[in-house]
Amino acid sequence: MSERSYQQQSLAGATGVEQIVALYDGTVRFLYRAMQCVEEDDVRGRRIAVKKVLDILTYLQARLRPDLGGTVAASLADFYTTMFTMTLEASHLESKEQFEEVIGFVRNVREAWMVVARDPEAGKVLPRELRTREERFVPQTEVYAPVGESAASGWSA
Repeated sequence: MSERSYQQQSLAGATGVEQIVALYDGTVRFLYRAMQCVEEDDVRGRRIAVKKVLDILTYLQARLRPDLGGTVAASLADFYTTMFTMTLEASHLESKEQFEEVIGFVRNVREAWMVVARDPEAGKVLPRELRTREERFVPQTEVYAPVGESAASGWSA
């Protein structure tokens, strides 16, 4: 089984939160690839890796729901914007150190999502489009916690 089909197979049964974690993993992987390309003076490879990072960050930001996520969504929007800018700057300066800094920030937020992934109640507060097909059939009354009760679920991002 090829690596790509293995990844597709493993994501087929993933929850929405697990898919978000996988996107963060991809971001880190492409940032490492960009660093490797800096070492090898591979401008084309660096640009391809950076483009993939930027595509993932853009996708994640486009899926945010400020109307439902409130301050958490706003914080994530700021985070994605900052990571986007820092990644572009690291690429422009061909700075392995700056790529490492972005990796550190992404890993920290990824760990917060891992806490969410381990909490079965957390999936109920995800917006519908971030849930898997199976998760979408949770009744609406269970899906969204009233504003201010997100902390009661035991997680925050």
